[in-house]
Amino acid sequence: MVRDEQQRFVLGTNYWPLNKAMYWWQDFDAAEVSADLGRMAAGGISHVRVFLLWEEFQPAPDTVLPAALRRLVQLADIAAEGGVFIMPTLFCGHMSGINWLPGWALGPGREGGRFPVWSGGRLLTAGIRNWYTDREIIRAQQLQCREVARALAGHPAIWAYDLGNESSNCVLPPDRNAARSWLEIMAGEIRRQGGDCPVTLGMHAEDLENDRCLWPQDAALWCDWLCMHGYPFYLSWIDDPGDVRVLPFLGLLTRWLGGKPVLFEEFGAPSRPILPPYPDKRESYQCRLWDETEVATYYRQALELLCQAGMTGAMAWCYGDYHPSLWDRPPLKENPHERHFGLFRHDGSPKPAVQTIGKFAGRLAAGRGPAVDQSPAGWLRGEDPERYYRSQRTELPRLYRKYCEVRSEK
Repeated sequence: MVRDEQQRFVLGTNYWPLNKAMYWWQDFDAAEVSADLGRMAAGGISHVRVFLLWEEFQPAPDTVLPAALRRLVQLADIAAEGGVFIMPTLFCGHMSGINWLPGWALGPGREGGRFPVWSGGRLLTAGIRNWYTDREIIRAQQLQCREVARALAGHPAIWAYDLGNESSNCVLPPDRNAARSWLEIMAGEIRRQGGDCPVTLGMHAEDLENDRCLWPQDAALWCDWLCMHGYPFYLSWIDDPGDVRVLPFLGLLTRWLGGKPVLFEEFGAPSRPILPPYPDKRESYQCRLWDETEVATYYRQALELLCQAGMTGAMAWCYGDYHPSLWDRPPLKENPHERHFGLFRHDGSPKPAVQTIGKFAGRLAAGRGPAVDQSPAGWLRGEDPERYYRSQRTELPRLYRKYCEVRSEK
């Protein structure tokens, strides 16, 4: 296996199994995982982000289940055998429109009430204890960091650790100092057990739209690189839901604010199924379903632009469409568009986007990838981060218009 530091641009995906989705840790199937990772590797995908559902790994504040750790190590072993690197994401946390949390992490009030909570096998409307200030929660998170990093220490398949997926959709730190302190504690715990394995944090576009008291420059203090997630069809300040230019813009803005390299950790679009069952027109979809060929074109353009912009890599959302047997379960019942984001269909067959990624991987391997623009952020010259943070809701679209104007002049 060739570690990613020797690669100029990482091609990856986010992973949930086709037939298990968020429930796979309860019913871990090594053969299924091996087949899935094999499909990814054959399609040119070398790096995979996986998510440790908090309740499945830590049912009590002082307990990280040995059985869950064994399954995680087994996953890493399968990845190593297939020549794939993995990035475990801890404290998950927010996923596909639902917050998945153990009962002991819930509390009174409505903090985090924007999204329903899955806990104890059912959906709840519940408050979430603030893990940036609650000492018991912080100690529990330290324990998870310690046990996971210890179990995987030195494993050849481990690429990096992610300290959370879009965590601002769960709770917000009360101030930047609390966020910085939390990052220092968690990153330090992993590094003490995991050696020099990189640490990052899964931030998303909403962290740039609003002041959520955890800025890219705060994450940069303790993370080896920064991450950004972006979907133009979710952004109110974007007119065209297929505007692929949004992706490099968000990545460049994150790099400007944080001063560190950026991995574009999530991007993609849901496609209209060509396998039955077909979408019910009565369903309420948060965004339109694209033709599979449209998605492939979007991926081709996105990879080209993200590579040109100097991102360290790009990770698709996500590996596969979920099997229809899961459609009546959270989060797919509540968010039907989430069923169809996959690079692979629910029977495991590849969509055209897989061929797109494979061709791009071949170009990179042959040294024929797109040239990196050595001055991609000239449009930010003279801009002031403090001004940006004083009025993010107006500054973000203003800077995007400026970025597009500069691009059109080239």
